[in-house]
Amino acid sequence: MNPAIGIAVLLAVLQVSRGQKVTSLTACLVNQSLRLDCHHENTTTSPIQYEFSLTREKKKHVLYGTVGVPEHSYRSRTNFTSKYNMKVLYLADFTNKDEGIYTCELRLSGQPQTMPSHSISVLRDKLVKCEGISLLAQNTSWLLLLLLSLSLLQATDFISL
Repeated sequence: MNPAIGIAVLLAVLQVSRGQKVTSLTACLVNQSLRLDCHHENTTTSPIQYEFSLTREKKKHVLYGTVGVPEHSYRSRTNFTSKYNMKVLYLADFTNKDEGIYTCELRLSGQPQTMPSHSISVLRDKLVKCEGISLLAQNTSWLLLLLLSLSLLQATDFISL
């Protein structure tokens, strides 16, 4: 085998294995809608396939995505947005009947499921309001926040460096 071909195959396999790893899955309430934030690494330029699902009474229900076919009863209730490293699903009119295990699954287009998915148990009574979660803190690195805070504190002569 040509060594260049072997290296190319190895790099392709490594890219697929690192691909898109879900780093966290969080849930909160916006008015009467459930919001699921699926944060992930974005280490490749290959297209990402995704799926949000709900497991209730040992049965998996696909809510939204490009992997499985979403169930008809959820199609009119879902709204989806995507950023560079975050997929967000809204499920309107969230009730106790929608409680269960929610899962975010990612994979590279055309590849079998090789990356672990993340799941979260969602109970309506235990959900926090999304307004209590800072969007700035979710989308900005902690190091940048720290540096900005230090500059602000130094500018107000609260600390001296």
